[in-house]
Amino acid sequence: METLRLVLLFLHVLGYAALIGGLLAQTRTPEKSVNAAMRDGVGTAFVTGLLLVGVLEAGDGDVDHAKIAVKFAVGLVLLVLVMANTRKERIPQGLWLGLLVLAVANVAVAVFWSPVHVS
Repeated sequence: METLRLVLLFLHVLGYAALIGGLLAQTRTPEKSVNAAMRDGVGTAFVTGLLLVGVLEAGDGDVDHAKIAVKFAVGLVLLVLVMANTRKERIPQGLWLGLLVLAVANVAVAVFWSPVHVS
């Protein structure tokens, strides 16, 4: 079960890397659009995130449901916004920036909202 969790976590991280990389690749271009890296990255991140929660729930460890709810909500908003704009030739600068902020925020939640280990 631990190996499956690690593989899913690895794919989840790669999904967010593809999403953020696809966004950052357009930093210097005046016209932004949803590219394949963004589309595939957000899909991979969302699906593997759901599978990760299933694996964690099936295991013996504690699951922080508040953290999962926040990550799910932000991930769902990202997924909907990316998929709704996939076929559009251009997206507004504000939407592009919003997607970048949401993606980075979701990674920040994953990293910084972790259990406190007191020894």
